[in-house]
Amino acid sequence: MRAPPDFFEYKPVPDQPGWYTWDMKDNTRFNTQVMGPMMVRQEGNKCRLRMLPERRHSNLQDMIHGAITLSLIDISLFSAMHVLRESEAGMAVTLELSTQFIGAGRMDQPLDAVVEVMRETGRLMFMRGEVVQEDHLVAAFSGLVRKASPRK
Repeated sequence: MRAPPDFFEYKPVPDQPGWYTWDMKDNTRFNTQVMGPMMVRQEGNKCRLRMLPERRHSNLQDMIHGAITLSLIDISLFSAMHVLRESEAGMAVTLELSTQFIGAGRMDQPLDAVVEVMRETGRLMFMRGEVVQEDHLVAAFSGLVRKASPRK
């Protein structure tokens, strides 16, 4: 698997065989500031993006805030582009994201977005997935991403 462009930190995670970091090198950007450290791995034809919830990710019910779940979903589309298709994820854009919240995310377990590519065209990538905590389903989603334009 090729390394992502210079703006991502993508390297094996110590003590976590098969996992790679999926973090921004510029720690002033949204992913790092809001989400914290994330890691990614390929599982067959799917990509799993994981975050570890912290208090800052909670709502007033001490569950994972819905905005954090939505952010994880959006970021997972781009990690899947890279991991599953070796497509340049950094300059792509989300065109559509449909999400169904099914269960509350708990603070005491990793939150994972598991994504698969349904179809890819020259400019678009259609994906779907689920947000899970072990066997607990938090959300289902589908997304459409426009791939980055070739650099001139």
